[in-house]
Parts: sequence; C-alpha cells; structure tokens
Amino acid sequence: MVARVSTTLTPTRVPSPAHPAPRRRTRVLALPEARWALASTVAFLAALALDLGGLPWWAYGPLYAVAYVNGGWEPALEGLRALRDRTLDVDLLMIVAALGAAAIGQVRDGALLIVIFATSGALEALATARTADSVRGLLDLAPSMATRVTEHGEEPVPTSELAVGDVLLVRPGERIGADGRVLEGASEADQATITGEPLPVTKGPGDEVFAGTLNGTGVLRVRVERDPADSVIARIVTLVEEASRTKAPTQLFIEKVEQRYALGMVIATLAVFVVPMIFGADLTDALLRAMTFMIVASPCAVVLATMPPLLSAIANAGRHGVLVKSAVAMERLGEVDAVALDKTGTLTEGTPEVSAVRPLPGSGLTPDALLALAAAAEHPSEHPLGRAVVRAARERGLRIADARDFVAVPGRGVTAVVGARVIGVGRAGDPVTEPVDPDADAEATRVVDGPRADAPRAAVPGTEDGDTVVLVTGDGLPLGTLALTDRLRPHAPATTAALTALTGTSPVLLTGDNARAAARVAEATGLVDVRADLLPEGKVDAVRELQDTGRKVLFVGDGVNDAPALAAAHSGIAMGRAGSDLALETADAVVVRDELATVPSVVRLSRAARRLVVQNLLIAGTFITGLVLWDLLGHLPLPLGVAGHEGSTVLVGLNGLRLLRESAWRSGQAPFQGTRG
Repeated sequence: MVARVSTTLTPTRVPSPAHPAPRRRTRVLALPEARWALASTVAFLAALALDLGGLPWWAYGPLYAVAYVNGGWEPALEGLRALRDRTLDVDLLMIVAALGAAAIGQVRDGALLIVIFATSGALEALATARTADSVRGLLDLAPSMATRVTEHGEEPVPTSELAVGDVLLVRPGERIGADGRVLEGASEADQATITGEPLPVTKGPGDEVFAGTLNGTGVLRVRVERDPADSVIARIVTLVEEASRTKAPTQLFIEKVEQRYALGMVIATLAVFVVPMIFGADLTDALLRAMTFMIVASPCAVVLATMPPLLSAIANAGRHGVLVKSAVAMERLGEVDAVALDKTGTLTEGTPEVSAVRPLPGSGLTPDALLALAAAAEHPSEHPLGRAVVRAARERGLRIADARDFVAVPGRGVTAVVGARVIGVGRAGDPVTEPVDPDADAEATRVVDGPRADAPRAAVPGTEDGDTVVLVTGDGLPLGTLALTDRLRPHAPATTAALTALTGTSPVLLTGDNARAAARVAEATGLVDVRADLLPEGKVDAVRELQDTGRKVLFVGDGVNDAPALAAAHSGIAMGRAGSDLALETADAVVVRDELATVPSVVRLSRAARRLVVQNLLIAGTFITGLVLWDLLGHLPLPLGVAGHEGSTVLVGLNGLRLLRESAWRSGQAPFQGTRG
C-alpha cells in the first residue's frame, strides 16, 4: 500500500511574511559615549580652526584640553580599572599614546587620536544598541496594564501583578495582557507576532490566547492560565537576556590573546623607542615613531572582529522568529554538517485531523452521517482525538446533534445517547476483529485540520498505514471507522531538501512513533534514513553515533523526550509554539512561530556570520601589518596612522552590521514547496 500523508484538498496557503514586531531605535545622543564623543569633536574642531588661524596658544590650547578630557576620561578610567586587576587594556594604551604625543609637542595629533578613538567607541556603542533594539522589538508586545475583573467590578492593574486564575476583560483593539483561555465572548486575535499566523484567529470560549496579541472587534473575558513570568513573551525575554551574557569561543580566544598581545606590544614599543636612541636618533623623532607604533599595532579591530557579525545575526534571526540563545550558539549553528529531525510536532504539526471516514456495509450511513454521529458523541470530550472529530464535522458544515448521558471511560473511549441510540467512539465493546471492508475506500472522504495527536490513545482498536483508527458503534454494533493522521507541515519537504543541500547529506528521522507512521512522513519529505520506535535514550544514541563518525549534528525537536538529544547534539533547535519547557531550555535556539522553513535559513545566516568574522580578522590583520611595516621601515605620520587604525576598527564593525539587513535573511530562505497527498 502506498503511504499517505494527510493534506487539505483546499489550496495550500502560503504564509505571508510575519508582521514586523514594534521597532525601537536608540537615539544617537541617548548614548553617553556619543555625547562625550560629540563634545570632544566639537572642541577639537574649534581648537583646530583657531590653531590653523594663527591665534596664540592661550586661545586654542584650552579647547584641545577639553577635547582630551571629554573623549579620553572614560577609556582612561576603564583602562586604570583593568590595570588594577592586572589586565592591560587597549583603551589605556590609546590614552598613553595620545598623552605621549602631547608630551613631545604633538598636541594636535594627540587630540585627533582622542577624537577618532572616542568616535569609534561611540559607533561601537551605537551598533550594539541598535542590535539590541532589533531583538527588543520582539519584546515590546505585552501591554504594561490590564483590566482585571473582581467581585467588586473592574480594576486596572500592571500585568506584572497578574496571577493564575485572574479574569481579564479585553476590549476591542486592546492587547491581551496574559497567556490564558477565553471564558466568555467572541472575537478574533492577531497572533502573527507570536505564532506567525498571517490572518486573525477566531477566539471563543475555551480557546487559548497569548499575551501581547491584539484583540479584534469583540469583547473577551480571559482567565489567566500562566504566570506573567512564564508567558511566551517572558520566555523570549529570558532567551534574549541569555544571548547578551555569553560570548563566542572565537571572541574568548581573542580576549585571551589580547592580553599577551598588549604586553608584547608594550615591549615592542619600548624597543622601537630605545633602539634608535642607542644609535643616536633624535629623542622627539624616536618617541613619535614609538607612539605611532603603539597606535597602529593596537588590536582594536581584531577585538571588534567577532561580536558584531554574531550579534547582528542573532538580531536578524530574532526578527524572523528564531531566538538564538547566545553568540556561542549562533557560531555553532554554522558548523553543523548533519541534521537529525524529530517527527511529531517538528516535521508534522502534532495535531490530528480526520483523514478518512468509512461507514461499514449494512450500516445504512453515509460518510457525513457517520461523522456527524461520532462528533455528537465526542462533543463534550476534552481528548485531542475527540476534538479533532468535532472540528472535522464543523468544517464540513454538519449539524452536530445534542447528546446526553455522556460517559468517558479511560482506555475505552466515550459513549453518549444521540437521538435514540447509544453511540460509542473508541472501544465501545470488544475490540473489532474483522478487517475494514476494502471496498469502503470508494466511499471514504477526506477532511482536514484538528488539534494534537502526539499522545497515544488506548481507545484505538489499531492503526492502518500509520493512521490512528477509531471505531464508531451504535447500540453496541459497529457502524464504521474514522482514520486520523498527524498533518505534515507545509514547508517540511522544502526544508529537508534545503538541509540536504546545506550539509551534503539527507537528514535522519528520529522518532518514537511506529515504523509505519515514520515511513509515511519520510516518503513525503524525501528522507531515507528513518529510525522509529525510539525511546529518548535511543535518540541520544543515534545522535552520538552520527557524531562518533566526525559529524557535527543539528537536532530539531519539540517534546520532553527530545530534550536529551537536543543536549547531546552539537546544536539543538526547538519548535517553540508547542515545545515543552525542558526542550526550550535545552535547545540552543527556538523557532517561536513553528515555521520549519526558518531552520535552514538560520543555519545559512550563521555560516554568513562566520564568514564575516574571518573577513574581519583578515581586514584587521592586513591593516595592522601594513601600518606597522610603514612605521618601522619608513615614516608614517601620526595622524595618518591614527586614521588608518581607527578606520580599520570602524570598517570591521560596519562589516559585521551587514547581517542586520533583511537581504541577509532572505538569502538563506528555501523556496516554498507545497505538499500533495
């Protein structure tokens, strides 16, 4: 039998670009580094004009002093603090070089060094702030206030003070203040910023809502079901904060080298000064050459080469719904050369849908009539499969009759009186032993959509071709069967193809589901290596087996059972919408909107960041080498040395910020491919 994956017969909807999160941009003069740099620059330009105009020293000298103080006090203070901790800071070396230039009468050149150094620091601070702005745009979603309903009426309260069980009143056009469930009312919510759904989602009693999503035209009463500190938005905040507290291995290596390099540079500077003096060089010329050497040999550009590309990549990925926890994680994502994928909730949506309705011969029922009876019996049920049956009937426009005497028996299913008959769904009596009539396929019809089906249901007589099959009975007699299947994500085939192209090998499917269901998904997504019926430790063993061959494995999953594999893999990505807390905490990155197509995109973005780091190191090394040789073998003017050194620092910083552009993300997207049943 040919394996099948359930898909809708209506046209596949291509998700539109996610609605952009609110954007906050830090103003330049809001940064103290920018204000001090501006004051230093203004003082320097005024002093330079007076100096070149031939005015006496007392007219422009104080202005040069102001430029020195405004631009140099902060790096000097930081450098002295580092020196107190027995660390030699590059900032301090720059200040020493500027003061040395002033000591030998090169006040103008020293002031220029201070101005360029302060401006470079301001640009670095602005780049960091703008990167943080891009990430924080995802966090400016939840409102600061909400309307809580109490026995005494309504009261406005800060959302941070809400507790589980509180009831909120959400008026039209307001943002929902907490994760919860609708008690009363009907409306629609724009959830694009959280789930990526391009259209507003209808909300009514029993539906889940998320903090920060925008209510539509109706009024809702919502019961808070999650503490504000545990909301989706709060989890995003935590992940982003973690990203800001970590550094990539390359950066840590550079910082270790920086200390030794700085010490060696001081020794070399002394040699550049002393050796010419021994051979009779002029004091001023020797000191000027040494000061120039100290400036151009400083590793500022090397130190700045690593973090801007990685932080920019983190910010860009965050804008598109992928939260990478740290620069370490972003760097590691670009190293992967093999991928392992979970099935349920990752390649599939983790939500069951009724894929076939088969009345038994002699039942006298049409497929619609059988589905309507099953939906009537399941209507009061909270079981995921029961909700899928009810949804299927509603989507067909079937009338769901009122049922009474509803009984749910764990391990057997549900029964209810519908009309004059007792209808059962699941195991209403003894298990069915006779096979389903194969001729019923001619009458079977397909319906779509439904909630989760990852938990096995004991009320199921069996499976068929990987589908879950339930029996519908009337007064104890079999009437027909319903087949339910887990729906494949629309982008799954395109994603697996993109990952294959990236790594050179087809991803491995690791699942705890049965072999038939796994084979069905593998066929639909083009996967060859399929490992089914795995316990959590089995997934870990499979990941380690791949890594023992020298591969660096990326594992993508969503459930508690995936957490060990996420931890064991070189890199791990969790699906965030329905992912377990443990999976979200263990993974290196989280796909907030469950858009599977973003997985290859973020890997490509990470590889682009790593390439920019290498480019920056080459740029910095080339500038330092060229300027040092010029100073040692020829005569490098101090202003030109300062301009070359600080210019290379600014250049590598701006080069890293290229990854903030939208085009950097789009270049990593795989073309959308629909699925066919």
